[in-house]
Amino acid sequence: MGLVSNEWNYLFDMDGVLVREDHLIPGADAVIAELREQQTPFMVLTNNSIYTPRDLRARLLNSGLDIPEESIWTSALATAQFLQTQRPGGSAYVVGESGLTTALHNIGYVMTDRDPDYVVLGETRTYSFEAITRAIRLVRNGARFIATNPDETGPSAEGPLPATGAVAALIEKATGRRPYFVGKPNPLMMRSALRRIGAHSENTLMVGDRMDTDVLSGLEAGLQTVLVLSGISGRETADQFPYRPTRVIGSVKELVGRTSDPFGDLG
Repeated sequence: MGLVSNEWNYLFDMDGVLVREDHLIPGADAVIAELREQQTPFMVLTNNSIYTPRDLRARLLNSGLDIPEESIWTSALATAQFLQTQRPGGSAYVVGESGLTTALHNIGYVMTDRDPDYVVLGETRTYSFEAITRAIRLVRNGARFIATNPDETGPSAEGPLPATGAVAALIEKATGRRPYFVGKPNPLMMRSALRRIGAHSENTLMVGDRMDTDVLSGLEAGLQTVLVLSGISGRETADQFPYRPTRVIGSVKELVGRTSDPFGDLG
């Protein structure tokens, strides 16, 4: 299969791969420690735009994972980077939390509800009818519609929660304008993460728990992909898709001791 590299770089999805509802997935700490000891470039990715990298670092530390802020890449950061390349110094009406507003402030964007360049929709636990109505009116009046990610639901201890994709569908239905989704499975998020660690696609792995976001975005960005069965997609679910990951493993624990040669037994 030609899966040989002198040095693999790693992109990890966070929820379902490294942690599950703020609890460490066994082996995740050992994998990260191994990568840091070997000075292997890696990045932890999440489509969740609620939190800043500093917030997520604190959350991961509480779970037992020591991940530097600079090794955390969110859909909010990817969205901000995208908007900076598209329309530097622009303005946006934002429906979202501090992870998204902080990322946009850091690139010099102005938050406004008066004729903004963009309506930017992100994750929040407090979607309000008033904010969604305002977003609909602004999009109908010509604001460009951006959403951080297409996930329709998110996990919680009580069960699924409506997420960005579900609210985006509501706004799209009311406006006739489909948003541009920046986060996974858009390979744009993969490529921006690769640039952050100075890596190339041909020797980088995407390790994720979802076929429809992690594996798909990895494939479309030209990466090798590893599906872990510790999160959303199971083995039977994976078989229903028209594409396959490079490898399927139970959890990241199976990468411990073999991060430098994860495909050695595949030829």
